[in-house]
Formats: sequence, structure tokens, C-alpha cells
Amino acid sequence: MNQLRHSELTNSALAVDIGGTTLKGAAFDISGRILARRTIGTFDVDGDPYAGVATLLGLLQNDATNAGFSLTGIGLASPGLVDSASGTITFAANLGWESLPLRERLESTFDVPVHVGHDARVGAIAERAAHVDSADDAFRHFIFIPIGTGVSAAVVTGGVLVEGFTGAAGEFGHMPVVPGGELCSCGQHGCIEAYASAANVFARYVKRGGTQAMSAVEIVRTLGSDPIANQVWGDAIDALATGITALTAVLDPAVIVIGGGVSAAGDALFVPLRAGVAERLGWRTAPSIIPSTLTSQGGLIGAAILGWTGHVLSPDFAANAHVSLGRAGGVPAVEQTRG
Repeated sequence: MNQLRHSELTNSALAVDIGGTTLKGAAFDISGRILARRTIGTFDVDGDPYAGVATLLGLLQNDATNAGFSLTGIGLASPGLVDSASGTITFAANLGWESLPLRERLESTFDVPVHVGHDARVGAIAERAAHVDSADDAFRHFIFIPIGTGVSAAVVTGGVLVEGFTGAAGEFGHMPVVPGGELCSCGQHGCIEAYASAANVFARYVKRGGTQAMSAVEIVRTLGSDPIANQVWGDAIDALATGITALTAVLDPAVIVIGGGVSAAGDALFVPLRAGVAERLGWRTAPSIIPSTLTSQGGLIGAAILGWTGHVLSPDFAANAHVSLGRAGGVPAVEQTRG
């Protein structure tokens, strides 16, 4: 038993949150402490996201090894249509992936178990883990909506994380809510993502002649003084409120959790969004709409939990990982950013 415990304490799991712009990675010990952390651009390595993932994992493995830890598993959070059972990315438009056997390829390279999940569902796993001590059962019935480069969702009902028949449950961003609206990357018109993702909020702002802001974050800062920012942000809120109303009518969640980088907009997002959903749900009580406790780190923390599949984790793992990610001074081993 002592020998097993010592082995667990010197093992590590690698986690990568695969985004359309960046690949965020970290190595974690079994308590949730970060051993190493790196971020690179998604297309930094030969313009190939898979090569970027493999390179990032190799760097993290070296970091963990140099810190005295052995590799026991890998967890990945990916956008697109994900077959988690086989670890295959069926389709991810922003990455150029189709029928990519991600788990198979990485297991042949790293010789440890690899677990792959849809980024929103992985984020929901982390969110549930962060609320493991919740006094009520709200987090047995909740929807997690990460908003960053894209927009997605994960549905938990009755404590079950819903994947759907084809593994495509939760494509909230591609719910058309504006008839004949903006063209979306999926080929449809009027999708929520075309209005509410960080990338599209900024793209629509520029398209309409906006000049006071250089990013979605800066657009929020100009609200009230920039009419174009007001219009574009209002359109994003309307799209989200319409979609959340539809989800609520069908699924009856107790809580809607908003994560991803856009959640950092704070009251500029949550106050009008709550009002918009409540107005559209005049016939019933609206669910609570709250920011993620894990901010934009839920995907990385959830991927770490996947990486430790088969091991007994502390109930505090998600909380510890979140604190470790946000601790001033970075991480015990290496933190490096490129791209």
C-alpha cells in the first residue's frame, strides 16, 4: 500500500485544451497541483493542429520528467464532433480534422492511456467536480455553455452527461436563431456562434465600421460610449438569450453556467442575459445563470480529470487545479507561451 501510494504521488497526467486559436496544456499531479504549463498557437507547428498537440504533449512530458514525475495518462478536450468511446474526432471544421483517430495516434506515441472528450462536456465534468460539495442537486440538472473562439454547450440531466446518438449533443453554437442572419462557419445562417463567439463579436464590430476596440474584451469596455459596440453586443446577448430560452423550455435545467473567455465580461454579459431569458420565459421561472467558478480553465481541468481516469482523485482535485492555475508566479516547473 505504501509503495502504491508513493507511485501515485510521483505520477503525472497531461492535459490539453484544444482551441481554434491556442492549445493550452499542463501536467498535473494526483492532487491537482500543476507541475508544468505551456501554451502554443494551434497552428504554430507546421500549420498542423495535430502536430501542435503532439509537440505540446512532448514538451509537457519532458517538463514533468525533469521534475521527477512519470507519465500515467493523457486527457484532451477537443471541439467538433467527438466520439469519446474511440477517441476519434469525427469532424472539427476550425481545425481541419475529419475522422482523425486522435487517441490511437497519441497512444502509439506516448504509450499511456489517452482519453478524448468534447470540449464543452469536458468543461462540464470539471464544473461538476468543482461543485461536488454543493448542498443541493442543482448540478445534477445544469447546462454548461463555454463561449470563446466558438460557442458550445454540455447538458447534464439527472446527473448524466448527455452525448447524444451520434456524439453531437450540445452544438448550441450552431442553433439558428436569426432567420436569414449572418453566415456561420458551419454553412448555416443565423447561428448563435455567428453572433456571440468572441471572434464573431469582434468581426461584426469591424464589419460595421467600429474603430474604438481591438478585441471582444475591449468592445465590452466601450459599451455605452460606442454605438457600434452597443449594437454588436446587444445582438450577441439576444442570440444567447433566445438559445438559452429554447434549451430551458426543453430541458428544464436548474442552472446555466457560462464559461470561456467571454464569461469574463461580468455584469455586461450576465445582467442583460438574465433579463433577456426571463423576458422570453414569462410563463415560467428562469434558471439561474451564473459564471463558471473555473473561469476559462474548465476545459483544461476537465482534461486533467480525464487524464487521471482509473485513479481515485480527491474531491478537491478541481478546486486545487484551479487555484494552482491561477496562483501568482505560475507553476513549480515550467511555464512558457508562444504564438
